[in-house]
Amino acid sequence: MTSMERVIPTVNTMSVPPQQALQALAEGLHRDIKQGAQKHFQRIINVSSADPHRAGIKSLSFVRQVLAACLCPQLLKDKSLPLDVRQRARTLLEACDGGSVGAYSPSAGLTYVRRSIADFITRRDGGVPSHSDDIFICAGSHRALMVFLKLLARGKGKTHTGVLTPVPCPSTLPVLLDDVDVKMMPYQLNEERGWAVDVDELQRALTAARGHCEPRAIYISNPGNPTGHVQNRKSIEEVIQFAADHKLLILANEVDQDCVYGPDAEFISYKKVLLEMDQELAESVQLVSFQSVSSSFLGEGGLRAGYMETINIDPEVIHYIEILLCFDISTPVTGQLALDLMVNPPKPGDQSYDTYIQEVLLHRTTLTQNAQRVVQALNVLPGMSCQPSMGGVYLYPSLRLPPDFMKYAEVSKLEADVLYCQMLLQEEGVLLGPGWTCGGASHQHHIRLCVIVPVETLEEVLSRISAFQLRLMGRFSNPVVDVTKEDRVFQYKTGKVIKREGGLVNGSSVVV
Repeated sequence: MTSMERVIPTVNTMSVPPQQALQALAEGLHRDIKQGAQKHFQRIINVSSADPHRAGIKSLSFVRQVLAACLCPQLLKDKSLPLDVRQRARTLLEACDGGSVGAYSPSAGLTYVRRSIADFITRRDGGVPSHSDDIFICAGSHRALMVFLKLLARGKGKTHTGVLTPVPCPSTLPVLLDDVDVKMMPYQLNEERGWAVDVDELQRALTAARGHCEPRAIYISNPGNPTGHVQNRKSIEEVIQFAADHKLLILANEVDQDCVYGPDAEFISYKKVLLEMDQELAESVQLVSFQSVSSSFLGEGGLRAGYMETINIDPEVIHYIEILLCFDISTPVTGQLALDLMVNPPKPGDQSYDTYIQEVLLHRTTLTQNAQRVVQALNVLPGMSCQPSMGGVYLYPSLRLPPDFMKYAEVSKLEADVLYCQMLLQEEGVLLGPGWTCGGASHQHHIRLCVIVPVETLEEVLSRISAFQLRLMGRFSNPVVDVTKEDRVFQYKTGKVIKREGGLVNGSSVVV
């Protein structure tokens, strides 16, 4: 039997990530409830990550019907399925070796699907050409990013590869960088300006990193994960120029590109902006962009498929991308077919078109209203504030935690926002993502909340968060609270909402 002494040091020193520990706690609470434990809540609600189907959002009928017919070809004769569903399933099966989803595909992905993706990108970018040879399909955008980072990783000390990384960033990114032995060079997004990317901050981060590592790339999330910001053309141009000035490759996470809802906000791809800039930049700046079937409205995370598009990448590097993909043998074929359905949905006149549009519109409306509702609900709570989201599926509220709570976190040997999420889960049955896992600094505290959930689920989440936040602030805050603009207060010792009787409320109470 292998002993721990024989396990490689990089694994031997690993600890359980906070989010995984919270997930384990949630599963334990769920088992307790199923076994009859008395809780004032009857279910655990997980809004910590973007998993819309788990949250109760329905899958798109067209996608599931086509996949069902591909998995069970007998359904191709079932006239209860729309004609365009059966036709698409036949076309996709013809693209599979042996006419079956059970066959391996080429390591870079099915040629037919890669062409569909290239056609989609060309349409999306207003005619800016895309080529299928630049498209590589992987088992999710996370895997695609890992493949490319492996090609960047090299050196030690001052020559150690570094990647400029936004803070906050996707919770999986710091772990991934560490796993492929790439140095994280954090740059802070500007919360007061709606989580904007600031070029001066990029320069500060780059200067701070020099001498410690070799900066070779910049990672961008647009729309922002978990911040919900959406970059305009000017911001994208500034980042591209910065990358060109410092010879940095751009890694653009664009997985929520179809999920922009803020007023006057629109998604513009990094590729489109780059190729419409100065010719010298367009032909020299290296760019890799990522997309996934797990994103926003499709939400098919369990199918594990995504793609990357490479721009201005050396052919020798492309050769090694293909070699690394060979180690995966084949991306799940059902996921590849879902990619095709994502980039090539029903068209006007198709039998499935009206249903598809109605379902997507419902998801978009739900997401837009939920994002607005969270901002409205949390910004009136003491100790909380939340920037509006322009796109994506997350909001990233800020916590202003009382000094006594901070002391409690220190004694508990937990980051303050991790402790906050743990207490909320135990007391109210709501699982959030702690900001610390998104690269947050120890003096800044946030929570990550996914809003692509049914409206009624979100309302229950907000009700539970509100009750917890009021108790928490009362438990740890100054007992005298100014409520001159309010007519109600929450008395945390009794748990009651009472009328205000003056400009100040004495005792253990906070504003509702």
